[in-house]
Amino acid sequence: MKTIDELLAEGVTGRRVLVRADLNVPLDGTTITDDGRIRAVLPTVKALVGAGARVVVASHLGRPKGAPDPAFSLAPAAARLGELLGAGVAFATDTVGESARATVAGLGDGDVAVLENLRFNAGETAGDDAERGAFADELASLADLYVGDGFGAVHRKHASVYDLPARLPHAAGYLIAAEVAVLRKLTEDVERPYAVVLGGAKVSDKLAVIDSLLGRADRLLIGGGMAYTFLRAQGHEVGASLLQEDQVPAVKEYLERAEANGVELVLPVDVVAAAEFPDLRTKAPAEHGTVDAGAIPADRQGLDIGPKTCELYASKIADAATVFWNGPLGVFEHPDFAGGTRSIARALVDSTAFTVVGGGDSAAAVRTLGFDENAFGHISTGGGASLEYLEGKTLPGLAALED
Repeated sequence: MKTIDELLAEGVTGRRVLVRADLNVPLDGTTITDDGRIRAVLPTVKALVGAGARVVVASHLGRPKGAPDPAFSLAPAAARLGELLGAGVAFATDTVGESARATVAGLGDGDVAVLENLRFNAGETAGDDAERGAFADELASLADLYVGDGFGAVHRKHASVYDLPARLPHAAGYLIAAEVAVLRKLTEDVERPYAVVLGGAKVSDKLAVIDSLLGRADRLLIGGGMAYTFLRAQGHEVGASLLQEDQVPAVKEYLERAEANGVELVLPVDVVAAAEFPDLRTKAPAEHGTVDAGAIPADRQGLDIGPKTCELYASKIADAATVFWNGPLGVFEHPDFAGGTRSIARALVDSTAFTVVGGGDSAAAVRTLGFDENAFGHISTGGGASLEYLEGKTLPGLAALED
Protein backbone atom coordinates (compact mmCIF):
# COMPACT_ATOMS: atom_id res chain seq x y z
CA MET A 1 0.00 0.00 0.00
CA LYS A 2 1.10 3.55 -0.70
CA THR A 3 2.63 5.32 2.29
CA ILE A 4 1.99 8.85 3.46
CA ASP A 5 5.66 9.63 2.84
CA GLU A 6 5.15 8.83 -0.83
CA LEU A 7 2.08 11.06 -0.86
CA LEU A 8 4.01 13.90 0.75
CA ALA A 9 6.82 13.50 -1.78
CA GLU A 10 4.32 14.03 -4.59
CA GLY A 11 3.21 17.29 -2.98
CA VAL A 12 0.11 18.12 -0.94
CA THR A 13 0.41 21.89 -0.56
CA GLY A 14 -2.99 23.51 -0.97
CA ARG A 15 -4.72 20.16 -1.47
CA ARG A 16 -7.61 18.98 0.65
CA VAL A 17 -6.64 15.76 2.42
CA LEU A 18 -9.32 13.78 4.24
CA VAL A 19 -7.77 11.81 7.08
CA ARG A 20 -9.94 8.97 8.32
CA ALA A 21 -8.84 8.91 11.96
CA ASP A 22 -10.12 7.03 14.99
CA LEU A 23 -11.16 9.65 17.52
CA ASN A 24 -13.51 7.22 19.26
CA VAL A 25 -12.42 8.29 22.73
CA PRO A 26 -14.19 7.49 26.02
CA LEU A 27 -16.24 10.39 27.37
CA ASP A 28 -17.65 11.26 30.78
CA GLY A 29 -20.23 13.73 29.58
CA THR A 30 -18.10 16.06 27.49
CA THR A 31 -14.85 15.22 29.29
CA ILE A 32 -12.39 12.93 27.51
CA THR A 33 -11.12 10.33 29.98
CA ASP A 34 -8.42 8.86 27.69
CA ASP A 35 -7.04 10.81 24.72
CA GLY A 36 -4.72 8.06 23.49
CA ARG A 37 -6.45 7.66 20.13
CA ILE A 38 -6.26 11.38 19.44
CA ARG A 39 -2.55 11.45 20.22
CA ALA A 40 -2.04 8.44 17.95
CA VAL A 41 -3.09 10.35 14.82
CA LEU A 42 -0.92 13.39 15.58
CA PRO A 43 2.14 12.30 13.53
CA THR A 44 0.04 12.01 10.38
CA VAL A 45 -1.84 15.26 10.92
CA LYS A 46 1.34 17.17 11.80
CA ALA A 47 3.13 15.88 8.71
CA LEU A 48 0.29 16.99 6.45
CA VAL A 49 0.01 20.37 8.18
CA GLY A 50 3.76 20.88 7.85
CA ALA A 51 3.53 20.15 4.13
CA GLY A 52 0.81 22.78 3.65
CA ALA A 53 -2.15 20.45 3.15
CA ARG A 54 -5.69 21.47 4.05
CA VAL A 55 -6.51 18.68 6.48
CA VAL A 56 -10.05 17.38 6.99
CA VAL A 57 -10.26 14.86 9.85
CA ALA A 58 -13.20 12.46 9.87
CA SER A 59 -14.08 9.87 12.50
CA HIS A 60 -16.86 8.06 14.30
CA LEU A 61 -17.55 8.10 18.04
CA GLY A 62 -19.71 5.55 19.80
CA ARG A 63 -22.76 4.00 18.20
CA PRO A 64 -25.38 6.64 17.42
CA LYS A 65 -28.26 5.30 15.36
CA GLY A 66 -27.58 7.04 12.06
CA ALA A 67 -28.81 10.44 13.24
CA PRO A 68 -27.34 13.38 15.21
CA ASP A 69 -27.06 12.73 18.95
CA PRO A 70 -25.32 15.35 21.16
CA ALA A 71 -24.06 12.61 23.49
CA PHE A 72 -21.80 11.36 20.67
CA SER A 73 -20.57 14.68 19.27
CA LEU A 74 -16.93 14.89 18.21
CA ALA A 75 -16.71 18.48 19.44
CA PRO A 76 -14.67 17.52 22.57
CA ALA A 77 -12.28 15.47 20.42
CA ALA A 78 -11.84 18.36 17.98
CA ALA A 79 -11.04 20.70 20.85
CA ARG A 80 -8.50 18.27 22.28
CA LEU A 81 -6.88 17.79 18.88
CA GLY A 82 -6.45 21.57 18.69
CA GLU A 83 -4.82 21.63 22.13
CA LEU A 84 -2.39 18.89 21.16
CA LEU A 85 -1.55 20.60 17.87
CA GLY A 86 -1.19 23.94 19.56
CA ALA A 87 -3.35 25.52 16.88
CA GLY A 88 -6.98 26.24 16.18
CA VAL A 89 -9.04 23.42 14.69
CA ALA A 90 -12.27 24.26 12.85
CA PHE A 91 -15.29 22.09 13.62
CA ALA A 92 -18.11 21.29 11.21
CA THR A 93 -21.42 20.62 12.91
CA ASP A 94 -22.45 18.07 10.28
CA THR A 95 -20.72 15.46 8.13
CA VAL A 96 -21.38 16.41 4.51
CA GLY A 97 -23.91 19.22 4.82
CA GLU A 98 -23.74 22.99 4.67
CA SER A 99 -21.47 23.34 7.71
CA ALA A 100 -19.01 20.74 6.39
CA ARG A 101 -18.81 22.34 2.95
CA ALA A 102 -18.36 25.84 4.38
CA THR A 103 -15.78 24.71 6.94
CA VAL A 104 -13.67 22.90 4.35
CA ALA A 105 -13.96 25.80 1.91
CA GLY A 106 -12.63 28.12 4.61
CA LEU A 107 -9.43 26.16 5.21
CA GLY A 108 -6.09 27.67 4.28
CA ASP A 109 -2.83 25.84 3.68
CA GLY A 110 -1.79 24.06 6.89
CA ASP A 111 -5.23 24.40 8.49
CA VAL A 112 -7.17 21.57 10.12
CA ALA A 113 -10.89 20.88 10.40
CA VAL A 114 -12.83 18.06 12.05
CA LEU A 115 -16.17 16.86 10.68
CA GLU A 116 -18.97 15.87 13.02
CA ASN A 117 -19.45 12.17 13.85
CA LEU A 118 -19.64 10.14 10.63
CA ARG A 119 -22.18 7.80 12.19
CA PHE A 120 -24.68 10.65 12.41
CA ASN A 121 -25.27 9.73 8.78
CA ALA A 122 -26.90 6.33 8.23
CA GLY A 123 -24.90 5.85 5.04
CA GLU A 124 -21.66 5.39 7.00
CA THR A 125 -22.60 1.98 8.39
CA ALA A 126 -25.27 0.92 5.84
CA GLY A 127 -25.27 -2.68 4.75
CA ASP A 128 -26.57 -1.62 1.33
CA ASP A 129 -23.67 -0.91 -1.03
CA ALA A 130 -25.53 1.83 -2.91
CA GLU A 131 -26.48 3.74 0.25
CA ARG A 132 -22.97 3.46 1.62
CA GLY A 133 -21.52 4.47 -1.74
CA ALA A 134 -23.72 7.55 -1.96
CA PHE A 135 -22.40 8.78 1.37
CA ALA A 136 -18.84 8.04 0.25
CA ASP A 137 -19.48 10.16 -2.87
CA GLU A 138 -20.49 13.10 -0.67
CA LEU A 139 -17.40 12.71 1.50
CA ALA A 140 -15.20 12.48 -1.59
CA SER A 141 -16.51 15.84 -2.79
CA LEU A 142 -14.87 17.44 0.26
CA ALA A 143 -11.34 16.27 -0.56
CA ASP A 144 -8.70 15.73 -3.21
CA LEU A 145 -6.77 12.98 -1.41
CA TYR A 146 -7.50 10.33 1.24
CA VAL A 147 -5.28 9.11 4.06
CA GLY A 148 -6.44 6.11 6.07
CA ASP A 149 -5.18 6.30 9.64
CA GLY A 150 -8.07 5.02 11.76
CA PHE A 151 -6.76 1.57 12.60
CA GLY A 152 -9.48 0.97 15.17
CA ALA A 153 -12.05 0.98 12.35
CA VAL A 154 -10.29 -0.93 9.56
CA HIS A 155 -12.19 -4.13 10.35
CA ARG A 156 -15.47 -2.36 9.46
CA LYS A 157 -16.89 -2.25 5.93
CA HIS A 158 -18.02 1.35 6.37
CA ALA A 159 -18.28 4.16 3.83
CA SER A 160 -15.37 6.25 5.14
CA VAL A 161 -13.16 3.18 5.62
CA TYR A 162 -13.91 0.93 2.67
CA ASP A 163 -15.76 2.86 -0.06
CA LEU A 164 -14.11 6.28 0.13
CA PRO A 165 -10.52 5.19 -0.72
CA ALA A 166 -11.80 3.86 -4.06
CA ARG A 167 -12.98 7.37 -4.95
CA LEU A 168 -9.78 9.30 -4.18
CA PRO A 169 -6.01 8.85 -4.53
CA HIS A 170 -5.13 7.25 -1.22
CA ALA A 171 -2.33 6.29 1.17
CA ALA A 172 -1.87 4.77 4.60
CA GLY A 173 -1.04 7.09 7.48
CA TYR A 174 1.78 6.55 9.98
CA LEU A 175 -0.46 4.88 12.56
CA ILE A 176 -1.83 2.23 10.22
CA ALA A 177 1.66 1.54 8.86
CA ALA A 178 2.98 1.06 12.40
CA GLU A 179 0.07 -1.15 13.45
CA VAL A 180 0.42 -3.41 10.42
CA ALA A 181 4.18 -3.74 10.92
CA VAL A 182 3.63 -4.84 14.52
CA LEU A 183 0.88 -7.32 13.65
CA ARG A 184 3.11 -8.90 11.02
CA LYS A 185 5.67 -9.50 13.79
CA LEU A 186 2.93 -11.40 15.66
CA THR A 187 1.92 -13.53 12.69
CA GLU A 188 4.99 -13.95 10.46
CA ASP A 189 8.38 -15.21 11.62
CA VAL A 190 7.50 -14.78 15.31
CA GLU A 191 10.30 -14.84 17.88
CA ARG A 192 9.66 -17.61 20.38
CA PRO A 193 8.58 -18.45 23.01
CA TYR A 194 5.38 -16.62 22.02
CA ALA A 195 3.03 -15.95 24.94
CA VAL A 196 -0.48 -14.54 24.57
CA VAL A 197 -2.49 -13.13 27.47
CA LEU A 198 -6.23 -12.98 26.82
CA GLY A 199 -8.72 -11.37 29.17
CA GLY A 200 -12.01 -9.55 28.86
CA ALA A 201 -15.54 -10.44 29.78
CA LYS A 202 -16.85 -12.94 27.24
CA VAL A 203 -15.14 -15.98 25.83
CA SER A 204 -17.43 -15.78 22.79
CA ASP A 205 -15.64 -12.55 21.77
CA LYS A 206 -12.32 -14.39 21.66
CA LEU A 207 -13.20 -17.81 20.23
CA ALA A 208 -11.95 -17.08 16.72
CA VAL A 209 -8.64 -15.64 17.86
CA ILE A 210 -8.11 -18.53 20.30
CA ASP A 211 -8.79 -20.93 17.43
CA SER A 212 -6.08 -19.21 15.38
CA LEU A 213 -3.58 -18.92 18.22
CA LEU A 214 -3.78 -22.62 19.03
CA GLY A 215 -1.74 -23.09 15.87
CA ARG A 216 0.66 -20.20 16.48
CA ALA A 217 1.29 -19.41 20.14
CA ASP A 218 3.38 -21.40 22.60
CA ARG A 219 1.40 -20.27 25.65
CA LEU A 220 -2.09 -18.90 26.22
CA LEU A 221 -2.75 -17.28 29.59
CA ILE A 222 -6.48 -16.83 30.21
CA GLY A 223 -8.04 -14.32 32.62
CA GLY A 224 -10.94 -11.91 33.00
CA GLY A 225 -14.57 -12.99 32.91
CA MET A 226 -13.86 -15.45 30.12
CA ALA A 227 -11.70 -17.56 32.44
CA TYR A 228 -14.75 -18.88 34.31
CA THR A 229 -16.12 -20.61 31.22
CA PHE A 230 -12.75 -22.34 30.87
CA LEU A 231 -12.81 -23.33 34.54
CA ARG A 232 -16.33 -24.73 34.16
CA ALA A 233 -15.19 -26.67 31.09
CA GLN A 234 -12.65 -28.34 33.39
CA GLY A 235 -15.47 -29.30 35.76
CA HIS A 236 -14.91 -26.61 38.41
CA GLU A 237 -17.53 -24.67 40.35
CA VAL A 238 -17.48 -20.98 39.48
CA GLY A 239 -20.15 -19.65 41.86
CA ALA A 240 -21.92 -16.54 40.60
CA SER A 241 -19.06 -15.63 38.25
CA LEU A 242 -19.66 -14.58 34.68
CA LEU A 243 -20.30 -17.77 32.71
CA GLN A 244 -21.23 -18.55 29.13
CA GLU A 245 -22.61 -22.04 29.56
CA ASP A 246 -23.36 -22.37 25.83
CA GLN A 247 -19.64 -21.96 25.06
CA VAL A 248 -18.47 -24.76 27.35
CA PRO A 249 -18.43 -27.42 24.56
CA ALA A 250 -16.27 -25.20 22.33
CA VAL A 251 -13.92 -24.43 25.21
CA LYS A 252 -13.58 -28.14 26.02
CA GLU A 253 -12.53 -28.72 22.42
CA TYR A 254 -9.96 -25.94 22.67
CA LEU A 255 -8.52 -27.42 25.84
CA GLU A 256 -8.13 -30.75 24.05
CA ARG A 257 -6.57 -29.12 20.98
CA ALA A 258 -4.13 -27.13 23.09
CA GLU A 259 -2.90 -30.33 24.71
CA ALA A 260 -2.67 -32.12 21.35
CA ASN A 261 -0.78 -29.20 19.76
CA GLY A 262 1.63 -28.79 22.65
CA VAL A 263 0.28 -25.32 23.47
CA GLU A 264 0.45 -24.48 27.15
CA LEU A 265 -3.01 -23.16 28.08
CA VAL A 266 -2.79 -21.66 31.57
CA LEU A 267 -5.83 -20.87 33.74
CA PRO A 268 -6.13 -19.06 37.08
CA VAL A 269 -5.31 -21.04 40.21
CA ASP A 270 -6.88 -18.48 42.55
CA VAL A 271 -9.27 -15.56 42.14
CA VAL A 272 -10.40 -12.49 44.03
CA ALA A 273 -14.13 -12.96 44.65
CA ALA A 274 -16.93 -10.78 46.04
CA ALA A 275 -20.63 -11.14 46.80
CA GLU A 276 -21.55 -8.10 44.69
CA PHE A 277 -20.20 -6.33 41.64
CA PRO A 278 -18.45 -3.13 42.80
CA ASP A 279 -19.67 0.41 42.22
CA LEU A 280 -17.32 1.68 39.52
CA ARG A 281 -18.39 5.32 39.81
CA THR A 282 -17.79 5.84 43.51
CA LYS A 283 -15.17 3.07 43.77
CA ALA A 284 -16.36 2.44 47.32
CA PRO A 285 -14.51 -0.42 49.06
CA ALA A 286 -16.00 -3.82 48.27
CA GLU A 287 -16.02 -6.85 50.56
CA HIS A 288 -13.84 -9.45 48.87
CA GLY A 289 -11.39 -12.26 49.44
CA THR A 290 -9.11 -14.69 47.62
CA VAL A 291 -10.37 -18.22 46.97
CA ASP A 292 -9.20 -21.26 45.08
CA ALA A 293 -10.14 -20.97 41.40
CA GLY A 294 -11.61 -24.46 41.43
CA ALA A 295 -13.97 -23.88 44.33
CA ILE A 296 -15.58 -20.44 44.16
CA PRO A 297 -18.45 -20.25 46.71
CA ALA A 298 -21.96 -20.25 45.24
CA ASP A 299 -22.66 -16.72 46.49
CA ARG A 300 -19.40 -15.22 45.22
CA GLN A 301 -18.23 -14.04 41.81
CA GLY A 302 -14.67 -13.90 40.62
CA LEU A 303 -13.65 -10.35 39.71
CA ASP A 304 -9.87 -10.65 39.37
CA ILE A 305 -7.09 -13.20 39.27
CA GLY A 306 -5.49 -13.88 42.65
CA PRO A 307 -1.91 -13.34 43.86
CA LYS A 308 -0.76 -16.91 43.10
CA THR A 309 -2.06 -16.57 39.55
CA CYS A 310 -0.30 -13.22 39.20
CA GLU A 311 2.98 -14.91 40.11
CA LEU A 312 2.28 -17.85 37.80
CA TYR A 313 1.46 -15.65 34.81
CA ALA A 314 4.46 -13.40 35.42
CA SER A 315 6.70 -16.48 35.34
CA LYS A 316 5.18 -17.54 32.00
CA ILE A 317 5.90 -14.08 30.57
CA ALA A 318 9.41 -13.70 32.01
CA ASP A 319 11.22 -15.94 29.51
CA ALA A 320 9.03 -15.20 26.49
CA ALA A 321 10.49 -13.49 23.41
CA THR A 322 7.14 -12.17 22.15
CA VAL A 323 4.08 -11.27 24.23
CA PHE A 324 0.67 -10.13 23.03
CA TRP A 325 -1.90 -9.00 25.60
CA ASN A 326 -5.55 -8.26 24.89
CA GLY A 327 -8.17 -7.76 27.59
CA PRO A 328 -7.99 -6.89 31.30
CA LEU A 329 -7.58 -9.70 33.81
CA GLY A 330 -10.24 -8.32 36.16
CA VAL A 331 -12.44 -5.33 36.88
CA PHE A 332 -9.46 -2.99 36.74
CA GLU A 333 -11.65 0.12 36.97
CA HIS A 334 -12.06 -0.61 40.70
CA PRO A 335 -8.92 -0.54 42.89
CA ASP A 336 -9.92 -3.70 44.77
CA PHE A 337 -9.89 -5.72 41.55
CA ALA A 338 -7.10 -4.09 39.56
CA GLY A 339 -4.25 -6.21 40.93
CA GLY A 340 -4.28 -8.83 38.19
CA THR A 341 -4.30 -6.36 35.33
CA ARG A 342 -1.59 -4.32 37.03
CA SER A 343 0.56 -7.43 37.54
CA ILE A 344 0.34 -8.36 33.84
CA ALA A 345 1.27 -4.83 32.81
CA ARG A 346 4.20 -4.91 35.23
CA ALA A 347 5.32 -8.30 33.90
CA LEU A 348 5.35 -6.90 30.35
CA VAL A 349 7.30 -3.84 31.46
CA ASP A 350 9.87 -6.02 33.23
CA SER A 351 10.14 -8.43 30.30
CA THR A 352 12.87 -8.30 27.67
CA ALA A 353 10.36 -9.57 25.09
CA PHE A 354 8.77 -7.66 22.24
CA THR A 355 5.53 -6.69 23.98
CA VAL A 356 2.27 -5.63 22.36
CA VAL A 357 -0.78 -4.32 24.23
CA GLY A 358 -3.74 -5.07 22.01
CA GLY A 359 -5.87 -1.97 22.21
CA GLY A 360 -9.30 -1.37 23.72
CA ASP A 361 -9.62 -1.87 27.46
CA SER A 362 -6.04 -3.14 27.76
CA ALA A 363 -4.63 0.12 26.42
CA ALA A 364 -6.98 2.10 28.67
CA ALA A 365 -5.89 0.02 31.65
CA VAL A 366 -2.19 0.70 31.01
CA ARG A 367 -2.84 4.44 31.06
CA THR A 368 -5.36 4.33 33.93
CA LEU A 369 -2.96 2.37 36.12
CA GLY A 370 -0.18 4.87 35.48
CA PHE A 371 2.27 2.91 33.36
CA ASP A 372 4.62 4.64 30.95
CA GLU A 373 3.42 3.80 27.44
CA ASN A 374 7.00 3.89 26.19
CA ALA A 375 7.82 0.91 28.43
CA PHE A 376 5.89 -1.37 26.05
CA GLY A 377 6.93 -2.40 22.58
CA HIS A 378 3.65 -1.21 21.09
CA ILE A 379 0.21 -0.17 22.33
CA SER A 380 -2.41 -0.75 19.66
CA THR A 381 -5.32 1.63 19.11
CA GLY A 382 -7.65 -1.05 17.79
CA GLY A 383 -8.57 -4.06 19.92
CA GLY A 384 -11.13 -5.53 17.53
CA ALA A 385 -9.02 -4.83 14.46
CA SER A 386 -5.96 -6.41 16.06
CA LEU A 387 -7.87 -9.56 16.98
CA GLU A 388 -9.39 -9.95 13.52
CA TYR A 389 -5.95 -9.54 11.95
CA LEU A 390 -4.59 -12.27 14.23
CA GLU A 391 -7.56 -14.44 13.24
CA GLY A 392 -6.35 -14.22 9.66
CA LYS A 393 -9.31 -12.22 8.40
CA THR A 394 -9.10 -9.71 5.54
CA LEU A 395 -9.73 -6.28 7.02
CA PRO A 396 -11.81 -4.12 4.64
CA GLY A 397 -10.05 -0.88 5.53
CA LEU A 398 -6.62 -2.33 4.83
CA ALA A 399 -7.74 -4.02 1.63
CA ALA A 400 -9.12 -0.69 0.41
CA LEU A 401 -5.70 0.95 0.83
CA GLU A 402 -3.92 -1.66 -1.25
CA ASP A 403 -3.10 -0.59 -4.80
